[in-house]
Amino acid sequence: MTLLTINTASNMTLVVDVSIAAKWFIPDERSKAANALLDRVLEDGAYVPALFRWEMQNVLLSAERADRIDADDVDAALDSLRDLPIALEPAGERVFSGNEVRLARHYELTAYDAAYLCLAASRNIPLATTDAALARAARDLGLVVIP
Repeated sequence: MTLLTINTASNMTLVVDVSIAAKWFIPDERSKAANALLDRVLEDGAYVPALFRWEMQNVLLSAERADRIDADDVDAALDSLRDLPIALEPAGERVFSGNEVRLARHYELTAYDAAYLCLAASRNIPLATTDAALARAARDLGLVVIP
């Protein structure tokens, strides 16, 4: 079964998911590997699916509600994210292409995680994630997974 077609052209260097981006702003999640990826994003840019904006806001808001970060830090994180060379990839001309569902079904992922996988596969660029199931799926599709 063919899940999707992989495109070999790319301008940006990788797809970043929220499991990585959250580590840039939530103090108890920071890591050297995530900081190195932030440096790479600053240098070369990155792609994210459109849902990243709401997913990231939700992660930051959840951290605020759990007293892991304060409201000013959430606002500063959102300002910083706006300044990063991260391109939001629109969902496409067809609202429901079905690629995400096929990938989610095949790899037992959420449709949200499959959106990151689909984007990385369609551009044939590495996927930066700490999500184990998402990383396994990406490797199975022949993608490079970072870290």
